[in-house]
Amino acid sequence: MHLILPALIALVICFLTTQLMADWSPQKAPLMTRWAKDVSPENVHVDYPRPQMVREKWMSLNGLWQFQHVAELGQPPVGKQLERQILVPFPPESALSGVMERGERMWYRREFEIPADWKGQSVLIHFGAVDWESDVYVNGQHLGQHRGGYDPFTYDITEALKPEGKQELLVAVFDPTDAGDQPRGKQVREPHGIWYTPTSGIWQTVWMEPVPAGNYIGNFTITTDFDSSTVRVDVGVARTTRNNYDPEVTIDVLDGDKVIATGKNRQPIKIANAKPWSHENPHLYNLRLRTDSDAVQSYFGMRKIEVKKDDKGFNRLFLNNEPVFHIGLLDQGFWPDGLYTAPTEEALRYDIEVTKQLGFNTIRKHVKVEPARWYYHADKLGVLVWQDMPNGNNKTDESRKQFELELRNVINALRNSPAIVMWVPFNEEWGQFDTERVVAMVQELDPTRLVNNASGWVDKGVGHVHDIHQYPGPAAPKVEEKRAGVLGEFGGLGLYIDGHHWTEKNFSYRGMQDAEQLTHEYRKLLGRVWTLRDDQGLAAAIYTQTTDVEGEINGLLTYDRELIKTDVEQIVAANTGNIPRTDVQVVVATSQQEPQTWRYTFDAPPEKWFAVGFDDSKWEQGPGGFGTEGTPGAIVRTTWNTPQIWIRREFELPAGVDAGELHLLMHHDEDAEVYLNGVLARRVKAHVSEYTEYRIRDEARAALKPGRNVIAIHCRQSTGGQYIDAGLARLVVRE
Repeated sequence: MHLILPALIALVICFLTTQLMADWSPQKAPLMTRWAKDVSPENVHVDYPRPQMVREKWMSLNGLWQFQHVAELGQPPVGKQLERQILVPFPPESALSGVMERGERMWYRREFEIPADWKGQSVLIHFGAVDWESDVYVNGQHLGQHRGGYDPFTYDITEALKPEGKQELLVAVFDPTDAGDQPRGKQVREPHGIWYTPTSGIWQTVWMEPVPAGNYIGNFTITTDFDSSTVRVDVGVARTTRNNYDPEVTIDVLDGDKVIATGKNRQPIKIANAKPWSHENPHLYNLRLRTDSDAVQSYFGMRKIEVKKDDKGFNRLFLNNEPVFHIGLLDQGFWPDGLYTAPTEEALRYDIEVTKQLGFNTIRKHVKVEPARWYYHADKLGVLVWQDMPNGNNKTDESRKQFELELRNVINALRNSPAIVMWVPFNEEWGQFDTERVVAMVQELDPTRLVNNASGWVDKGVGHVHDIHQYPGPAAPKVEEKRAGVLGEFGGLGLYIDGHHWTEKNFSYRGMQDAEQLTHEYRKLLGRVWTLRDDQGLAAAIYTQTTDVEGEINGLLTYDRELIKTDVEQIVAANTGNIPRTDVQVVVATSQQEPQTWRYTFDAPPEKWFAVGFDDSKWEQGPGGFGTEGTPGAIVRTTWNTPQIWIRREFELPAGVDAGELHLLMHHDEDAEVYLNGVLARRVKAHVSEYTEYRIRDEARAALKPGRNVIAIHCRQSTGGQYIDAGLARLVVRE
């Protein structure tokens, strides 16, 4: 009888657990990836979560947890069942969590057991990331509070554990998203345009591991010296008991499985015939750190990054003493079904793989920090990473201190990754403050990497690069004596693909009609990028962006990662410089340099207002361009501040000009239709911030003739600045 009862209880528990698993299913997002089908409570991010500090024994706590949104957190619900379940580590706003609802305050709960072979050791619990403020309880004991949505944190739970049996874990979370000042990147409560659905709560792996009682390897910093072929490892020993014992640390360097050098803590270790790490050949050495009671494994890459002058006197980004032009993608790191959390390991790796496949060598990880395994794949696959700090409002002294704390934590968590070559503390003035001091802090914390003081907008003249943004661009900063000039964002060519979209309402910096046009326009942009590299010393260019994200459709891939929108071979050729260099030769002047006289009206004209013989004598007359002061890139000579404008002018087309070579040269904010001699030449959407070339429809090119011609434009404005001006130009290929 005594033997049957425990068996029945175990059977009931197994049935209830199985039923709980069977009841779980993902929600349906507007778009899902192909990897969503591989996600289940039994198979959710099962790979070792911290590849640069590996121990043999560990246990994942990913899977189904109890979950509940609450109005106020109050007292922890110790021993109480919560209302629903969630699949950790997917955020509750995501489809793969099974919840797909937002709330500011929430409780997580689950039970776990400590493996028998961990007995006598200390037990650590690790959180990859929780957004934003969390309190952790084990068996009702409060372990601590952590603030920061992007950095990992750890608690020693040994003293809170029961001698045996089930243990209870509770996590309380508060996340105000954009209602607070904390770092949050592009998360907003009301997504629109370039602002996306928020992530709250646990969004990276939760896991446990045993460590020796007394002393264990707590952390370490790896510093390589490329020129001397040495590596130094600074190991920090953690203590779970009060003692003064400082164990000796032995460090083995391995090439594959072979030990090639051995050294001690905080001492340079010489590596004979060292193999460099680069984006082309990402060779990694393995590390083994040993004390008398603990051992962990890691890896490193032998590489060096700096700014130096090339043989033309331009400042370049040098990798391992060779100049490397950084051609990269702006990578937001969002997923339609997991939001901040990739559906699977394969998905996490895929974006890096396709970046390399398309001929890019760099990723700018944009106002987001990824799980440690993402950087592991970047290290293994070989890609140069510019790492942004996620922005916050930073309006108060308290929020600025918090921003700096989180920035320090992010750098310390990621600094051993050879792929990361640049830190970017600020983006486009979002929460920018005390730039000079913050840059100095970052340089002191990590002198082995470059620092980009601010990507776009407000440059303070410090750091290693001057970074500008130009859409669609490209453009280059003025040449400087000490800093390299880089283009931190450009492009933004948008292509909407039905069946692979998040919403009907979409945004891009410049709309494309089809894949052929997108490929053509991308190649044209890259031809100018390489010209700027050669002529004006441009050292890097980051294209916006890897994938579509929600309503933003300017990705080279669709948001679900099902389609690459362009011709791959042509994109690879463009990214590797195998493309003609072109110059813009103005044929019919715009008002950019000298004002051109136009007829214009703000009132809707009769039909055929764009025809050659239309009488526009009653329209107003004034110099271009037309718009409002402060519109980016605009040269306003006549104010236009109404919702619509219609403009016309006659122009002389010189004899001998081949109309088939002509492009529109236009600056528009926002949507516009252009007619040449009464024939529709081009429709454009959204806005640009500079004069940009556009292909002319064949029918409109055929309508052009030597002598007098007419150009007519209708432009609309809905929000922000506004501007319209146009002319004609040829793209001349350099010999």
